[in-house]
Amino acid sequence: MRILIVEDELSMARSLARGLEAEGYSVDVAADGEQGLARAVSEPFDAIVLDLMLPKLNGYAVTEALRARGATVPVLMLTAKQGEFDQTEALDTGADDFLSKPFSYPVLLARLRALIRRGGAPQGAVLSYGDLRLDTSEHRCWQGEREVMLTKREHSLISYLLHRSGQAVAKTELLDHVWDPVTERDPNVVEVYVGYLRRKLDEPGQPSHIETVRSFGYRLVAVEGQRASDTD
Repeated sequence: MRILIVEDELSMARSLARGLEAEGYSVDVAADGEQGLARAVSEPFDAIVLDLMLPKLNGYAVTEALRARGATVPVLMLTAKQGEFDQTEALDTGADDFLSKPFSYPVLLARLRALIRRGGAPQGAVLSYGDLRLDTSEHRCWQGEREVMLTKREHSLISYLLHRSGQAVAKTELLDHVWDPVTERDPNVVEVYVGYLRRKLDEPGQPSHIETVRSFGYRLVAVEGQRASDTD
């Protein structure tokens, strides 16, 4: 599971990151609202821990912009401010939960786990790249006009690669996001499932949809049409 922390107080951000990493999460940190928003809309996260009082864009503006773009990632907003108005505005602008500073870390962790279990609001998003399409709500995948039947793990893997389409993704990052970060740490399992996907998605004699990046990981590449003439 991958968490984004958007917090300008460095000591707080580091403390939260250490605690969440100890729980098995993969953690990224942004120091201001603009950076946090940019990362949240361009990278896949399972949840966001978002401070309210941030430089450049405050937490209200970040959540409002996220929801306006259709992002449904769960957001836990943190603030040193008190009062029902602040909580109401946080929820009205798109936050899923609200926690006032100072807070108990076990409470934050419990609320974060609850948000991740519930997930974001149903979005019915269809991801596409080249001749691949993935309906994330119906768990259906197509290569060209051909529907491809995927297992739950294969669906999670291709979904993550589609979110990062065209980018090299490390095996460790795939392990963190697609597999259990505590009990499943063998990079070989990534190779096995990439092999499964290639056999299901690739046409004989045509380029592979998943390119191996030597000594690093994999990259999803655009294969246009079932009669592509490029070679590996």
